[in-house]
Amino acid sequence: MKAWHDECGVFGIWNHPESAHLAYLGLYAIQHRGQESAGIVTLDGSVHHAHKGLGLVDEVFKEETLRSLRGTAAVGHVRYSTTGQNSLNNAQPMSASLFNGPVALAHNGNIVNAEPLKQDLRARGSIFQGTNDTEVLLHLIARHDSQDLLTCIRDSLERVEGAYSLTILSHKALFAVRDPYGFRPLVLGTMDGIGGRPAYVVASETCAFDLIGARFVREIQPGEIFWVDETGEHSVMMTRQVPRASCIFEHVYFSRPDSVVFGESVYEVRKRAGQTLAAQDDVEADIVIPVPDSGVPSAIGYAQKSGLPFELGIIRNHYIGRTFIQPSQSIRDFGVKIKLNPQSAVLRGKRVVVIDDSLVRGTTSRKIVNLIRAAGASEVHLRIAAPPTIGPCYYGVDTPEKSQLIAANQSLESIREFVGADSLRYLSMEGLRAAVGGQNGGFCAACFDGKYPTNLFGLEKDPHGNVREVV
Repeated sequence: MKAWHDECGVFGIWNHPESAHLAYLGLYAIQHRGQESAGIVTLDGSVHHAHKGLGLVDEVFKEETLRSLRGTAAVGHVRYSTTGQNSLNNAQPMSASLFNGPVALAHNGNIVNAEPLKQDLRARGSIFQGTNDTEVLLHLIARHDSQDLLTCIRDSLERVEGAYSLTILSHKALFAVRDPYGFRPLVLGTMDGIGGRPAYVVASETCAFDLIGARFVREIQPGEIFWVDETGEHSVMMTRQVPRASCIFEHVYFSRPDSVVFGESVYEVRKRAGQTLAAQDDVEADIVIPVPDSGVPSAIGYAQKSGLPFELGIIRNHYIGRTFIQPSQSIRDFGVKIKLNPQSAVLRGKRVVVIDDSLVRGTTSRKIVNLIRAAGASEVHLRIAAPPTIGPCYYGVDTPEKSQLIAANQSLESIREFVGADSLRYLSMEGLRAAVGGQNGGFCAACFDGKYPTNLFGLEKDPHGNVREVV
């Protein structure tokens, strides 16, 4: 089975005169969740206005475009194209004209039974424009025979297996929906709106609220369908109830450190992970450095616990675009060098502990270790603030197939030799769970422990939750 992925961010706002501009800013704040395409759909009376395109948020939207997106409600989306191709047909929000008005849908997550659902829908006459799994959701809602959109959404999602955090805009309401497992984050906020009534805001992360001045209210609960219309706010729960399985990798890497995700500060979780990593370590070293930027909080925690000085031994170039022109003559490790530059003045002659958030294929870690050695470090000790990655994600994070995951196929010593470090240690699974332990409920850590909480199309699970491919 080839893993489908839809690594994205969603945003929605209701009852605000500058809905398009606030959606733009909200998407800007969660740009890290997807850099391939962006889109906004607004509601003007009973009419939708839409604009989407390939590229970053500030490339897709200009002031003239935002002014044309009239209305007091909006949904927006940023996408990383790992499910389907990077084409405009796959850009979101996706729209359709239903029984009595337009509907626009934005999705973060991954539908693991999308392919059999697609086959069934095609057999009944549905025509798909793109190649991603989100279009399945729109077709399921569109083909429902009820005249009530809430019923259409609720019944359609009963057929869906996998991860979804959704914002849906009709001509009468804004919906925010989260799958029963609570895989991907989705939060609710408010700000001052029209006519003395609040404006409601939903987003993938709280950092979007910080930028636009919205007040955080709460998480959208796993299995909740929340909506707001002219009569106020409403909420119902889906009938299906399962153990919570929020994605632990959101805290390890994916979310911004200034967000609160699953009730916990991402920054504090990563710092605690670094502290725990130091507590289980006994290496002798001179300094601690992070691999910027995602390794910084864990490196701070490691330095605090170990008593070693924290240094910025690697400087990141923040002005790298998605593509760049390479020199005609090959430069060793050019792709890493253009983003990360080691400081010889900091590293020369030092025994260095390098903190990174994860080690997936090992190729980037190998290049980073080589750069640090070339800058004069006498020893390089690589520490990973997460357990070994041994399984692909089927719920919306872009991890490779198992055959490409170095920890799934090689021993710790083999990995150390491959990356060229003097020593290598990972954070234990118990240490990671302790770092994120403030959440009420459980996590999905399938990428680290191989235990997938859902059924997976094309795969079988043994009684212990481990997965093997069906041939």
